[in-house]
Amino acid sequence: MIILTIAFVAVVFFLAKVAVLQMEQASDEDVLRSKETYQKIIDQQAKALAEKTRLEREAAQIFTLYDMTREINRHFNEQEAFNIFKRRLKENITIEDCQLVDEVPPAPPMAGPDGREVFVLKAKEKKLGFLVTQGVPQKDREKFAILAHQFALAYRRIKLYKDIETLAITDGLSALSTRRYFLERFDEEIKRAQAHKIKMSFLMLDVDHFKMINDRHGHLTGDAVLKEIGAIIKENIREIDIAGRYGGEEFCVVLPETDLEGARVVAERIRKAAEARVIKAYDAVLSITISIGVSTYPSDGKLPEEIIDKADWSLYRAKSQGRNCVVAFGMYNPPDPAS
Repeated sequence: MIILTIAFVAVVFFLAKVAVLQMEQASDEDVLRSKETYQKIIDQQAKALAEKTRLEREAAQIFTLYDMTREINRHFNEQEAFNIFKRRLKENITIEDCQLVDEVPPAPPMAGPDGREVFVLKAKEKKLGFLVTQGVPQKDREKFAILAHQFALAYRRIKLYKDIETLAITDGLSALSTRRYFLERFDEEIKRAQAHKIKMSFLMLDVDHFKMINDRHGHLTGDAVLKEIGAIIKENIREIDIAGRYGGEEFCVVLPETDLEGARVVAERIRKAAEARVIKAYDAVLSITISIGVSTYPSDGKLPEEIIDKADWSLYRAKSQGRNCVVAFGMYNPPDPAS
């Protein structure tokens, strides 16, 4: 009986121990599952935070691009646009210097991994120029490329606007200013001369026997002659001078800060250059001459129309004197229009 009792107690004790072990094992498994669940929650929170940070970074990048583009689009000057881009670069990335150039300069010695680099500005597969940078670290190069690409799009728009503006104010045949734009600039120069009390001269040019050239060789040859005259004028005046096609075979030039004698020197230089030029147009080889009338502000008039009329009258005198010459209004006594 005692043996049975001892055996029963041993079995009960064994079963109790097994039950306790099973309970401990189940508890450990619950703890492990809880740890795994908690770790998953922590990982999900970390991923959510990383995604939130990424989205915030992308949003900030988008706002940066938007603000930069909006600011640049207010301007139609390449240098002003680039200055805005350069300032925005320094606000958003680490960079020592950035220059906008048309051609890539010779490479200096590289200053380590953050040395000089060249970025090609392209938009719609058209090369617009080059950005030469210094000191952009690796971590900022992707952001720089994004900003530079956005600048390229805005820069292309500015260039297109300037091209359209140039087409609107440039005579397609002679490559000089159109009559409308020339007269606008002439009026500005008259006002400037009045404000600063300085002299200014005006040239009116006409191709001699141009109708004969057209009749004999055709209008295409005549157009080639006008194109060549435009080139001759541009070759023989200063950058500050304003040249335009007045109409037909007539051209005009405004010479700021130039007195009568200086204007006659310029006119003679243009006349001699035209006389010396041999023009090859299609099957024709031509030698041409031009006649030039000169007037000067303020001695010959104070209004644009007065200056033009005096130069036109001088041109008429040059034609009547045999052509291929320069006549200045102030160098002779014109007849009284009332007589």
